[in-house]
Amino acid sequence: MIRNSMKYWIASFACFFLASFFVFQEGNAQRGIREIHQERSLYRNIIVTEDSTRRCLRFTITRRTGQNQSCRFLENPQELVFPYAKMTLSSLLIQDNPQRILIIGLGGGTLPEVYHTLFPEAEIIISEIDEAVLNVAEEFFEFEQTDLIKVDIGDGRVYVKRAALRNEVFDLVIIDAFNGEYIPEHLMTEEFLEEIKLLLPENGMLVANTFSTSRLYDAESQTYQNVFGEIINLRMSNTGNRIIMASMQELPDLFTLNRRAANWRSRLEMFGMDVTDYPQHMSKEVDWNTDERPLTDQYSPANLLNN
Repeated sequence: MIRNSMKYWIASFACFFLASFFVFQEGNAQRGIREIHQERSLYRNIIVTEDSTRRCLRFTITRRTGQNQSCRFLENPQELVFPYAKMTLSSLLIQDNPQRILIIGLGGGTLPEVYHTLFPEAEIIISEIDEAVLNVAEEFFEFEQTDLIKVDIGDGRVYVKRAALRNEVFDLVIIDAFNGEYIPEHLMTEEFLEEIKLLLPENGMLVANTFSTSRLYDAESQTYQNVFGEIINLRMSNTGNRIIMASMQELPDLFTLNRRAANWRSRLEMFGMDVTDYPQHMSKEVDWNTDERPLTDQYSPANLLNN
């Protein structure tokens, strides 16, 4: 009886998976999207799709479908597709001359290319846990390593710990790491943020790409505030992403942000953005429950997102 029951559930799961797969494929076909690459790495499914205008990278763990992690326009690769990438660039209104940059999470390589375009002499190090992602970025998204753009294959937290032991300093650290479901939980804790803080000079800055609709919104916000004090929340109506900005220097007021945005406007237009639109959405207001328990290495309930 037990064996027959197991066979039933296995068969049911197989039918469900195949049905989901064909629905996903049919939906893509109707939108003119075709899959040009798919593989299973040690950490996730990696899928590359393409339509008439853009090529996209998607990560999944338990589902065939999922949100795109990175996209680029085929005819104008320099123009940024996603709002979150433009929101990340608005951090230049605070740290306007980063010469050593650490990015945790490679994706399709969009952010390293943008910062290299803006700061061609800057050293950019990307910590990426999945070597398969690097291979896909190089093959399908024209990402290239150079003497100034280097990828370290390994866990981002391990890289940060070792960099601190080597007394390395970064003007800008960007957390842009997703595993297909959410940010890896060990990259969200007070202890990790304290480790990053050791890498930042007096004007150093941390920028984190996260979500405005997450059930962990309050806990994430309180965690950053506990470590850095005042932070800037950047939220916009055209995306579910939010950008958290934390700096070792005093955060500027709205008047200063607007003035700096006017100075940066022409340089950032090539990426398809008008940075003067962003200061009005950059808030230092505490809009979360400050009684929420912060995330720590002992308490990081990322499973709440899946309930």
